[in-house]
Amino acid sequence: MNQIPVTVLTGYLGAGKTTLLNRILTEQHGKKYAVVVNEFGEIGIDNDLVVDADEEVFEMNNGCICCTVRGDLIRILGGLMKRKDDFDGILIETTGLADPAPVAQTFFVDDDVRQRTWLDSIVTVVDARHVIQRLGDSHEALEQIAFADVILLNKTDLVSADELTKVEDRIRSINATTVIHHTERCEVDLAAVLGQRAFDLDRILAIEPDFLSEEDHEHDDAVTSVCLRSDQPMDGARLTGWLQGMLAERGQDLLRTKGILSIAGQDKQFVVQAVHMLMEGNFTKSWSPNENRESRLVFIGRNIDESELRQQFDACVART
Repeated sequence: MNQIPVTVLTGYLGAGKTTLLNRILTEQHGKKYAVVVNEFGEIGIDNDLVVDADEEVFEMNNGCICCTVRGDLIRILGGLMKRKDDFDGILIETTGLADPAPVAQTFFVDDDVRQRTWLDSIVTVVDARHVIQRLGDSHEALEQIAFADVILLNKTDLVSADELTKVEDRIRSINATTVIHHTERCEVDLAAVLGQRAFDLDRILAIEPDFLSEEDHEHDDAVTSVCLRSDQPMDGARLTGWLQGMLAERGQDLLRTKGILSIAGQDKQFVVQAVHMLMEGNFTKSWSPNENRESRLVFIGRNIDESELRQQFDACVART
């Protein structure tokens, strides 16, 4: 039976996983991939940030891929494997709060999945600017590095050479055998990411001897998400002013901010992305003629006051 290679893309919130996924889907490598995207929160943003491509994208929301939606993952994989002639591999982009161990475990403990797929590698995207801080307060960030076969040390343009050396030394202290590539916006030769045949079960068992029987893993329960929507156009200046001011004041608690927004007087979607205080926003593709121009904004972090954010978001609606 031909087995389908699976690459797991992981990394903490805002490290650049979706950027890497889009590079894989847009480069001319002659291969077709099925894509599974998992998000933390009740409304999906990442699925719509994935470039328009021939690949099918399967979205799983409102749960960590390593917990409540693992059954969904197994069912999606089961359906894909029945159509294995349609694609060359499977890409799984996990939520930034996922421990990769239970994801990898799925490919060994489920008989049907084990027979029909093989785990090619775990590719972890690391934010060079914030990873030291994350390793101090996030068990998931530590696990994502420990389990990585390949690491993209991303956003290297945002740190000095000395800082980059310290970051790489810290990564090596956690995972001495991983292959590290320095990147900006995940620019990397895809031959160094895909088709690596790098996942080594023996190495993982050396890290976690109970890997194949483990049922529990840790989560930072203090991290929550707030999802805001509006069917009314937003005032662009008011919205960006609010976001910039709030992130400057409360960015340490806001791990990740992302949204697709409808701006009054504009025919294109406005995409905003932020990690802590660092924010960028730009107009991207046009809204489709029959598409509901709904604005969606997601905050993931600690000490989030949903009612306050909702009130401030609603205040950014364009006045008629």
